[in-house]
Amino acid sequence: MEIKECTAVVTGGSSGLGKACVSKLVDLGAKVAVLDIVKEKDQKIESEFKDSIIFCKTNVADENSVQKAVEKTINTFGKINIVINCAGIGFPGKVVGKDSSRFFKEFNKTIQVNLVGTINVIRHSCEKMVNNMPNNDGEKGVVINTSSIAAFEGQIGQAAYSASKAGIVGMTLPIAREFAYYGIRVLTIAPGLFDTPILSRFSEKIKNSLAQNIPFPKRFGKPLEFAELAMHIIKNPILNGETIRLDSGLRMS
Repeated sequence: MEIKECTAVVTGGSSGLGKACVSKLVDLGAKVAVLDIVKEKDQKIESEFKDSIIFCKTNVADENSVQKAVEKTINTFGKINIVINCAGIGFPGKVVGKDSSRFFKEFNKTIQVNLVGTINVIRHSCEKMVNNMPNNDGEKGVVINTSSIAAFEGQIGQAAYSASKAGIVGMTLPIAREFAYYGIRVLTIAPGLFDTPILSRFSEKIKNSLAQNIPFPKRFGKPLEFAELAMHIIKNPILNGETIRLDSGLRMS
């Protein structure tokens, strides 16, 4: 699919992986609806990209919130061709221990935002996407979700995060098979360790230690590198129903 003149919905688009995707999409001539719950960054990102984007304050886990954002996108740009789901949260915590009651609450919240939020945005956006005129390949749109290598090799304390990300991997192929009828491709990217706001909570010592476990290159991924893969997925019509690891060969012990 050619990106120029497309309209994209990007969740979590105010920072990190999502913002990198927004920047690349705008550079390539797309219009973008940024769906994010972060208040303080909305005016900044709108002024940065000017007429190419709209900001929709959105709680992806809330059905009405997503529906309003999708309607605003349609009313402003007239269509949705691309969905990139980058919104997500991470909560470290053990299942059993003194904070077990808090763990259960945070587990549920993580599932709601990361997994339920992803399918919520897919559902509402693709209800509009199916009405697009198909291109020469019969393609009407592309959906790209964000999982994590934690879906496969979660660490102690990552039960909630790993479960939510594994759920995204698990639903990728069934949705791709369903949406093939409409000419909509569905894929997932499973990034490894990336230099995003989620990692900013760690000290430099911990981050350096983590980087040493990465085979090559021995550094965190850059959000731009995630965005580059997302752009390739959009442009390459034969990619479908797959989860692509983007992790420098890292396999967490």
